[in-house]
Amino acid sequence: MPNERRLGTIIILIEDKQSISRLNSIITKFSHLIIGRQGIPLHDREMSVVSLVLEGTTDEMGAFSGQLGMLRGLKVKSAFIK
Repeated sequence: MPNERRLGTIIILIEDKQSISRLNSIITKFSHLIIGRQGIPLHDREMSVVSLVLEGTTDEMGAFSGQLGMLRGLKVKSAFIK
C-alpha cells in the first residue's frame, strides 16, 4: 500500500560546508517525518555526518531523500522498512 507508514533512515555525509544552509532548509521542510536526528562532526576529515530516523510513507521519504540527493557536496544513503 502506498500510504502505509514505514520507518526509515537517511545517512548524510556532508563533504562541503557550503551545502549546509540548503540541507537545513530541506530538513525543515520535511521535519514532520523526523523522529530522531544526530549530527557528528568529523573534524580530522573536515566533514560531518547527519543521521535521521523517519516515519512516513514511501512516497514522502522518497521525496525527502531525492531532494537531499540532488544537493552538491553531500552523499546520501537511505533505507526504509515496514
